Amino acid sequence: MTQIEFFLDKTVEQNAALYFEKAKKLKKKAEGAQAAIAIQKKKLADLLRKKEAEQEKFEKRAVKTAVNREWYEKFRWFFTSEDFLVIGGRDATTNEMIIKKHADSGDIVFHTDLAGSPFFIIKPEGKSIGEASIKEVADATVTFSRVFKLGQSTTPVFWVRPDQVTKEANTGEYLTKGAFVIRGKTNYVENRINLAIGKLKDGRLMAAPLESVKARSKEFIQLEQGDQKVSKIAKSIQKRLGGDLDEIIRILPSGEFRFAKNR
Repeated sequence: MTQIEFFLDKTVEQNAALYFEKAKKLKKKAEGAQAAIAIQKKKLADLLRKKEAEQEKFEKRAVKTAVNREWYEKFRWFFTSEDFLVIGGRDATTNEMIIKKHADSGDIVFHTDLAGSPFFIIKPEGKSIGEASIKEVADATVTFSRVFKLGQSTTPVFWVRPDQVTKEANTGEYLTKGAFVIRGKTNYVENRINLAIGKLKDGRLMAAPLESVKARSKEFIQLEQGDQKVSKIAKSIQKRLGGDLDEIIRILPSGEFRFAKNR
């Protein structure tokens, strides 16, 4: 049963007025609470919609990546101006993978005289490899070696056949992961730092020597060694060519960059 408190020192009208004021205040508090609840509900609904949209976007991107990802994209890769597929190591693990699992007879293997450099392989698929492709892969081999990061312009690059590359160390020697021994004749190729990034017809971005990129891309950017961090140059590339920022960073060599003066 509801109890009502009356003040004996006040008249009935005064007691009624007092309770009326209390009721007004309670009503305002209730309305304020309801408004606050409504605002929080809207914020929560907006957050849920945003989260669902982001999740849907992520899932679509993941599906697209899974569908379009080619086997060679786990390595460094590009197509030469003569349309030969080239794959290269990113680190010691992928260096071993391309030599042990993907170097077939008829392929040509490139390397520098520097320890720790990547291996690059041309996949001719039974076709004759031209001098243009050999030069482009030699340029790629030096560009994606630590020569780029060191600010140098060239280093000796050679090519051999896959059967000349072995894990059998000389007596008393030990080979670290990713390292191999080269047997027999080595064929040295003139080379230089040579880097561009372009958009292919399927929307993928390809980082490679300029001649390779120009042959397959209408939109491209030529890069040089410079003083811009990879994160900064990648953002500039993204603005001009599109693409995923992390993927742009992933396909560039280690070092600092600038846009080529003639582009």
